[in-house]
Amino acid sequence: VQLVESGGGLVQAGGSLRLSCAASGRTFSTYGMGWFRQAPGKEREFVAAISWSGGSAYYADSVKGRFTVSRDNAWNTVYLQMNSLKPEDTAVYYCATSSDGSRWYLQKRIIGSYDSWGQGTQVTVSS
Repeated sequence: VQLVESGGGLVQAGGSLRLSCAASGRTFSTYGMGWFRQAPGKEREFVAAISWSGGSAYYADSVKGRFTVSRDNAWNTVYLQMNSLKPEDTAVYYCATSSDGSRWYLQKRIIGSYDSWGQGTQVTVSS
């Protein structure tokens, strides 16, 4: 499956952005999806994940209550709504999908559980 992120940009602290991840290729609706981010000089880290049905969502503690992940399987798209943004949210944001559903359910926060990645979209939050 091919993934393309969009929606990044420059925003002031306290502002909002909505990232989109459009998928094509294999059947999108059967896969768990994840959002990760990587700040300069830091390792890529888990942000959020959503089950294939959209019924279950998971978040890193650092974004819980501020970010919301959702998906629209009719449009093969997953979203990340980011509110109350902070300068420490500045990073390149990546979406990813896993072809191994069992592994995804057990290790959805682990980078190695995902086998398809987008190219990333830059989010910059100014103070």
